[in-house]
Amino acid sequence: MFKGVFTALVTPFTRDGALDEPALRRIVEDQIESGIAGLVPVGTTGESPTVTHAENIRVVEIVVEQANGRVPVIAGTGSNATAEAIDMTLRAKQIGATASLQVTPYYNKPNQEGLYRHFSSIAETADLPIIVYNIPGRSARNIENDTMLRLAAHPNIVAVKEASGDLAQVMDLIARKPDELAVLSGDDNLALAICCLGGDGVVSVASNLLPSEIVKMIDAILDGRLIEARAMHYRLLPLFKSVFLDTNPIPIKYAMYAASRLQEVYRLPLVPLDDEKKAIVDAVLRDLKITV
Repeated sequence: MFKGVFTALVTPFTRDGALDEPALRRIVEDQIESGIAGLVPVGTTGESPTVTHAENIRVVEIVVEQANGRVPVIAGTGSNATAEAIDMTLRAKQIGATASLQVTPYYNKPNQEGLYRHFSSIAETADLPIIVYNIPGRSARNIENDTMLRLAAHPNIVAVKEASGDLAQVMDLIARKPDELAVLSGDDNLALAICCLGGDGVVSVASNLLPSEIVKMIDAILDGRLIEARAMHYRLLPLFKSVFLDTNPIPIKYAMYAASRLQEVYRLPLVPLDDEKKAIVDAVLRDLKITV
């Protein structure tokens, strides 16, 4: 189930700042038609820090409804409070989410034992497949491999989204992990490398814009067509870089707006790209023959 390209969905807003449900449904449909392996609503790319709990659950509900069982829906229901993460995950399970993405607790900086107990408690209580999200750049805590391997012993902890940026750590994890644990790149830039090293796919930001292209690249890697995959990687690399010119999801939402997929609306404290960075994104889109 957890192999291939999983899109970390943006959350579109209307001009007055409300959830743009029709735009979200169109995005989900486009993703599924493009052959995506699964959808990840309300992660970092979905602006999870600034949607309310009710909005978070509503976004998951919309995606589950629109997907209608055609692809897995991995609901972003993480928190730095374990009880809150459990509550949100139980709600997502009730709606019909396939699995849950659980981010490393942020700001309160638990130690490795605290991380182990946090994720284990969610997996045990919510009884839903869990993808652990390791992103020390945002959470200020790295999930060490020994901790991840302890977590992998739980039958409900099925995958890790690895966004540490540390290929040595990823290689060590892949070498030591059980076969049942999937390793997904959390970074489009490193998807080629991680999949070549034995990873299972990517949770992609760029696939919001070009899902079919990212799917072709990852399929080529997993099929062993590495020369073809490498050529696609370098063709798409300017896009991978451009969507991280500023804090995610600002650049990808601008690119989606430029391609007429959604309104260019963010919630504070996120603000639009400056004109210089917009020009860089525009140039990348023109090179990829995406209408600006």
